[in-house]
Amino acid sequence: MSAQQPMVRAEQVHKSYGKLEVLKGVDLTVAPGEVTCLIGPSGSGKSTFLRCVNHLEKIQAGRLWVDGELVGYREHGGKIHELRESEVARKRAEIGMVFQHFNLFGHMTAIQNVIEAPIRVKGVAKSAAVERARELLERVGLGDKMDNYPSQLSGGQQQRVAIARALAMEPKLMLFDEPTSALDPELVGDVLAVMRELAQSGMTMVVVTHEMGFAREVGDTVVFMDGGVIVEAGKPVDVLGSPQHARTKAFLDKVL
Repeated sequence: MSAQQPMVRAEQVHKSYGKLEVLKGVDLTVAPGEVTCLIGPSGSGKSTFLRCVNHLEKIQAGRLWVDGELVGYREHGGKIHELRESEVARKRAEIGMVFQHFNLFGHMTAIQNVIEAPIRVKGVAKSAAVERARELLERVGLGDKMDNYPSQLSGGQQQRVAIARALAMEPKLMLFDEPTSALDPELVGDVLAVMRELAQSGMTMVVVTHEMGFAREVGDTVVFMDGGVIVEAGKPVDVLGSPQHARTKAFLDKVL
């Protein structure tokens, strides 16, 4: 056992909606500072798995740890007990999540969107929150758009505000759920550039993506999911370049 514990560890994670089994026993480990890209066809369980990592979805079986702590539960005498919503929220505050649709507050400017959670959830002083938000908006290339409302920003700019908003909470882990799939093609590059810079800074990231170039270039690990299970995982050059599994190969033949 190495001294460094995984940032994410999933063991036999199962998730169902009624009779529909979406995750059928997912095992995955993400080391600190690592970028893991989840690829696969729609409906393969990638986004559901991501939502389980920060307990937006409850799992039916298995275990999920983030930074050594069970997600949404505590273990006591071999049984697991669900945490109170307030405890779950506190843990969730340590995990940044960026969705396909930006989910910004429409009545707030870019900078107001970014300072909201640190002030409300973490009790950061407003002056400190504003200073940090300015830095983050500069970092994502939006220093000149701080006072713009979401309706005055392009989709790509809104998504970069959403990334800045997630980073404002100083998360130990960032989850991205198809962050570019709702964007016009010419706006994708700016968002990926921000994510690339984030990866280079050492942020642990789990990214559900259709951007194979990004997965190849930035991912430390590429995980191919299909039918609620991990079919194949490994270095990008191996999984994307010479997949071992027929299902992986068939998928990549369609998208590459």
